[in-house]
Amino acid sequence: MWAGFAVFVGVLLAFDLGVFSKKSHVISGREALMRCAAYSTLAMIFAAGVFHFQGSQKGLEFLTGYLIEYSLSVDNIFVIALIFTHFAVPPQYQHRVLFWGILGALVMRGVLIVAGTALIQEFHWIIYIFGAFLIFSGIKMLMSVDDEPDMENNRIVKFMRSRFRMTDGYEGQKFFVMRDGVRMMTPLFLVLILIEFTDLVFAVDSIPAVFSVTTDPFIVWTSNVFAILGLRALYFALASVIHRFHYLKYGLSLVLVVVGAKMLMIDIYKMPTAVALGITAFLVGGSIVFSMLKTRADAATDGAPDGADGEARRWWVPGSPAKGAGGSTPASSGEAAAVSSDGKGQ
Repeated sequence: MWAGFAVFVGVLLAFDLGVFSKKSHVISGREALMRCAAYSTLAMIFAAGVFHFQGSQKGLEFLTGYLIEYSLSVDNIFVIALIFTHFAVPPQYQHRVLFWGILGALVMRGVLIVAGTALIQEFHWIIYIFGAFLIFSGIKMLMSVDDEPDMENNRIVKFMRSRFRMTDGYEGQKFFVMRDGVRMMTPLFLVLILIEFTDLVFAVDSIPAVFSVTTDPFIVWTSNVFAILGLRALYFALASVIHRFHYLKYGLSLVLVVVGAKMLMIDIYKMPTAVALGITAFLVGGSIVFSMLKTRADAATDGAPDGADGEARRWWVPGSPAKGAGGSTPASSGEAAAVSSDGKGQ
């Protein structure tokens, strides 16, 4: 099963890189929605296979894990939107960044899943640490919903600037270029590093969340892979309307709290997988519906509070302190000010 699934994912990625990503282009909303539908359909077909070959319990575990992972991946979308906005990444290059970012995410999550499975099997008490950590993360996210991160003082950005030479502007879709015999990094590679680091940090939340549903490494891995594969398409589908999903952040934070509590109670009360699936669907679906209704009401009166661009600048970015009340360098300054609309340095 592992080998067959690895070949399947490899073929998908090769097809994506060789066909869909062969030329840089702007992903339209229609194309993004079609890709979302395609990846979701593949996930449901796989779920049907799990139900058929491994039974209803494993099938429910996969569906619940997939829903949790897919929901929590929206966290990444908020942060990706913020990073792309700050660095003014040209739309035609964003797909390339996300392709390599997700490829790296699959490798990192695979390592974390193997390590997490080994720890839980060897030390049962580690599940309590995971549960407490998830509750802590959920509360921290709730407190960060309206924070605007200071990207100029992001620790990763400062480290990369101090250690590597960087071009002033984008060089097409290249990550590195040669200048006077010296290899220089472009801002596009810095964006890729930030996205990879963000996924690593968020994976520390989302993977233990799936362990609250199942400790079967194959189910954990496959649910993660399907959620991550659909992340790029989901980003392009939601990027233009991300300001209408403000309250989804609250729902995602509560999902972490609930699954953390489930892990802490595992030896006292084992919540049925179907119940966990229902709670997750209710929190995520309810927050989406509430967000759409709330923003529609705002648009009918005074309009969205800060607009799409303002909403894209709010959330927690790993390594970035929250901006102080006195204000600091605007989120769109820095590299963004050095890059024109066509992606070339000014």
